[in-house]
Amino acid sequence: MSRLRTLFIAGLGGALSTLVDVCLVVLLVRGLGVPVLPGAFIASASGAVVCFLANKYIAFQDRSPIRVDQVIRFGLVAVASALLSASAMHLAVEELGAPIVPARLAVAVLVFLAWAYPAQRRLVWRRLSTVTA
Repeated sequence: MSRLRTLFIAGLGGALSTLVDVCLVVLLVRGLGVPVLPGAFIASASGAVVCFLANKYIAFQDRSPIRVDQVIRFGLVAVASALLSASAMHLAVEELGAPIVPARLAVAVLVFLAWAYPAQRRLVWRRLSTVTA
């Protein structure tokens, strides 16, 4: 599969995980009164589970059993993504006064393109991406 197609499909998986993320962050922050920083982190981490499954089985077409080392590498990328997202959300929402949903969508796209996809391709799915590139 070409890198552009993999990027596109991973982006769709990212969109699905972002939907989970956005719904959860709205529920946590607006509905339950959780502060933005931990609420955004929890929501991002939850979306990461959806993202892992979508990337493994759809974008990168990895049919191998789930391996501990793969989950750990993905988890490290997801935690870094969640920290980047939570920090950017704090800046956008609490410091700049941006509305939460548009801010979350913008942050999701920026973190995906600048960090998450390149890191996943190189660190998590590297064996597959070098074979299919």
